[in-house]
Amino acid sequence: MTEPTELEGEGAWTKVRHRKVVQWALAYAAGAWALLQGLEYITNTFHWPEQFQQFSTLALLVGLPIVVVIAWYHGDRGEQRVSGAELTIIVLLLLLAGGFLWHYQQPDEKSAAPGSVVGPVPAATSPAAAPAVADTRPSIAVLPFENRSRLDDDISFVDGIHDDILTQVSKVSALKVISRTSVEQFRDTKLPTKAIAEQLGVKSIVEGAVQRAGDRVRINVQLIDAASDTHLWAESYDRELTATNIFAIQSEVAAAIAGALKATLTAGERARANTIQTQSLEAWEAYQLGQQRLARRTAAALAEAEAFFRRAIELDPKFARAHTGLASSLILLTVYTDVQLAPTLDKAQRSVDTALKLDPGLSDAWVAAGMIAGGRGQHADAEKLHRRALELDPNNSKALLALSQLLSMTSRVDEAVTTVRQAADLDPLSAIIQVNLGTNLANAGDFAEAATRYRRAIEIDPALAVGYLSLSRLLAYGMNRFVEAIPLARKAADLDPGAPRGLSDLAVLYFALGDDRSFVETIGQAASRWPDDPNVHCVMAIADLERGDAEGVLQHAQRSVDADSRHDSARRCGLFLLRDADLRDGRYDRALSRYRKAYPELFLPASPRIDRRNYRVAVEVVPVLQALGRIDEAHALLDGIERAIRPLPRRGDGFGIADVQVLSLRAETGDALAALRNAEREGWRGPFWRYARDFDPALASIRDDPEFKAVFTDIERDMARQRAERAARP
Repeated sequence: MTEPTELEGEGAWTKVRHRKVVQWALAYAAGAWALLQGLEYITNTFHWPEQFQQFSTLALLVGLPIVVVIAWYHGDRGEQRVSGAELTIIVLLLLLAGGFLWHYQQPDEKSAAPGSVVGPVPAATSPAAAPAVADTRPSIAVLPFENRSRLDDDISFVDGIHDDILTQVSKVSALKVISRTSVEQFRDTKLPTKAIAEQLGVKSIVEGAVQRAGDRVRINVQLIDAASDTHLWAESYDRELTATNIFAIQSEVAAAIAGALKATLTAGERARANTIQTQSLEAWEAYQLGQQRLARRTAAALAEAEAFFRRAIELDPKFARAHTGLASSLILLTVYTDVQLAPTLDKAQRSVDTALKLDPGLSDAWVAAGMIAGGRGQHADAEKLHRRALELDPNNSKALLALSQLLSMTSRVDEAVTTVRQAADLDPLSAIIQVNLGTNLANAGDFAEAATRYRRAIEIDPALAVGYLSLSRLLAYGMNRFVEAIPLARKAADLDPGAPRGLSDLAVLYFALGDDRSFVETIGQAASRWPDDPNVHCVMAIADLERGDAEGVLQHAQRSVDADSRHDSARRCGLFLLRDADLRDGRYDRALSRYRKAYPELFLPASPRIDRRNYRVAVEVVPVLQALGRIDEAHALLDGIERAIRPLPRRGDGFGIADVQVLSLRAETGDALAALRNAEREGWRGPFWRYARDFDPALASIRDDPEFKAVFTDIERDMARQRAERAARP
């Protein structure tokens, strides 16, 4: 009989220790870790692809179970037999290693390396809204730098240095970086560091100073822990004044700050930080002047911005950021001025294409590309482009803002609110982001918080006209508080006297309130100042309709329809007024042709595409289809309208009485009247409720019913009460 070996009868873990499996595993792990540190240094030094280090990491992980198995089979006794317990240990080790491999091979959208080739639009991430989670990254704010030279001519130069360093730091995905709009509020502030950090919601503050003297530049930067008011890092840079040195300093500062906060830069981020964007100091300064004009958002400033960006491109045609700036200025000109939309977007597209060929990693270039796609109605592509921008720079509040606007436009209300909240978290003192957050909250039916956000925007920037205008609309059409709304609309018109929308919106408020004298007077002022504005023509057409001037209605409605397509609300207004005339005169095909040309998505062969942008137009098309006997198409539109309005509130910029119109068009009279009464009790007072009462063909089946008349009598009574309240005020 064979003598038992020393290890027989002992536990499995005793054998593991005896054969030094744990020691082998620890030794292998230590060696692998040291090797990975060396590989990271080599990868960053020679700018090798990040995938090289990822592949090396996976290979070393695969090696771990192999080493463990070898150690087991070739221990000090070289025993080859494996018991059941021993086999279990080996299998568990292999499964553990496999689990690590599976986990690390899953795609991580936030940390995915950006592409380096300009080509087809990248694939979109999942459209479903991700659950909101707290941002646990180290948080930082880079305050405006001090101009140590005290020369006015150097102010733009110093601001450019600050803006570029902030941009570099914001590209570190491991950091949460507050946007420029918010930190600008603390220029020349006397507040202590801790108070600033509390207002911005950050833990660290960067301060700096710049002095330019001849051909030299000196930049001092310090990183401060806000809670303790102690320095985490500080450095001075004294260099010859060249574009190369400026970019080198900026990348060194970003890397040093990240290191002080224990935030690791990826290989891709290191490569982008070390990029020399231009060798021309003049081109860089022209670009910075363009950026500073761009932030003002006035017609004159945007024209100056365009000129500065063109100058930068002239000095250095390969300066990618200058091409991006030019595209951004052109896009904003379509929003704030009367330039033609299509040709201007075509110019902006050429600039974006050039920028992305020169530098595919420019987040702002992808934002501009997304805004162009959105302006052309290519909403799916626009979303992909905005999400690409966020992959490249998670701290880009402009990308989050643009994405939220797009999501709101396509009826994804909850996602829009989540996204714009993220933008507000990165830029808490941006008035325009607060306005957009308010608008998205109103779209979700949260009127109380929406009003709070609008008031916060006004508090941040008392000269922001859109803040007053947005709050005015919410109070009037969301809360039925016209008495408070009208002074706010007047304030908006006074703050931005060059914008026709202010006076035309004020005129509509008077119309809804039933103050016809003020309505006619205000829209008359607008028409004399802006005789070609499509929104003014829309309101003038409504005024002519009330007066019974059929010829005037047709003239003004046609001018609204012929306007540039960016004025979609004005175009829709003109379309339904022209439709009314065509229905009255039996020109059904003519009316349908006009809608088909303007909104082809409502006439797709398979099924109409209806969402928040066009459901009101779909309502207007149904009476035309019914008049032509195309009942199935009419029913398809009605079904789509019901789906589109389901997630929307009734009041504010919600669906109003679209449910009443659908029921009336279905000839479900009792339900339509009940829905109308509910709308009145809920406080619905749409801007054109008088048109609904007197003219809307969608309500023809219930207009003569006593309940219909009773509902509108109650609305008239409520408006008379509010007119009296307004008249009693000083």
